[in-house]
Amino acid sequence: MKPYLSVVIPVYNEEDNIAPLLVSLERALSNLNKPFEVIVVDDGSHDQTLAKLKALKPRYPWLKIIALRRNFGQSAAFTAGIDHARGEIIVTMDGDLQNDPADIPKLLSKIEEGYDVVSGWRKDRRDPLISRKIPSFLANFLISRLTKVRLHDYGCSLKAYRAEVIKGITIYGELHRFIPVLVSLGGARVTEVEVRHHPRRFGRSKYGLSRTYRVLLDLLLVLFFRKFATKPLHIFGLTGGIMLFLGFIIESYLTFLKFFLGQKIGHRPLLILGVLLILAGINLLGTGLLAELVIRTYYEASGRRIYNVREVIE
Repeated sequence: MKPYLSVVIPVYNEEDNIAPLLVSLERALSNLNKPFEVIVVDDGSHDQTLAKLKALKPRYPWLKIIALRRNFGQSAAFTAGIDHARGEIIVTMDGDLQNDPADIPKLLSKIEEGYDVVSGWRKDRRDPLISRKIPSFLANFLISRLTKVRLHDYGCSLKAYRAEVIKGITIYGELHRFIPVLVSLGGARVTEVEVRHHPRRFGRSKYGLSRTYRVLLDLLLVLFFRKFATKPLHIFGLTGGIMLFLGFIIESYLTFLKFFLGQKIGHRPLLILGVLLILAGINLLGTGLLAELVIRTYYEASGRRIYNVREVIE
């Protein structure tokens, strides 16, 4: 029977959390009275995580195990699980027991209200203040203001999606936290609900301040997707045009000084600045034109459209 719900959980060196995680999942999902599957993606663990999953598989017929050849990162693990998910609704969560499977029905009830994405909000977060809470608060504030998708907790992995809005999304780098923004580009309706958050009992966290710069770089990428994914010439052309215009003004001014006032301009740094602005402007304009060709080739060759239809009423 095709499952109604697919739960995707990436794990990496979580050998002590696997058994209690599966027990809590069975307790939470068996009361749904709907067919479900749980897809655990082992992201190249080098402890006994995969061995414990295989040992527990006969006890849980709804468990599907995907073992990656090496550690590809959380976004790749989420992608692998989503690609293999068969449910109408796909729920993602962490495998460290900090997300509570008992909150999954709460997310599903919001989906049934008509939303396409329901994101968990760890309002009472049980993490260190300096290394986790403060950077997370600042990142969430910045992402919400810049992307216009107002969520309190982008970093919470406990999220529910309609399969049709998540299946076509390619996530890499640290983009898994930006999935609500990426699907909102296609018109998906996004909301959030408060969920519980437990302190980590076993294992070691894989997150820290070192990830902050990668999140910021991915934020720049998402902002580019949001505004210029189908019109790259607008950003490259505008920037290049401004630089070209400023360079032309500078060189025209220096030309006037030399030929009409007889001043020497060869030693002036302004001369070099003007030349650099003109060359950079031409370069950016050319980049914009090439990007436009790439985008048009992508959509025409793949058969994809620059719009998404929610429904057709006849």
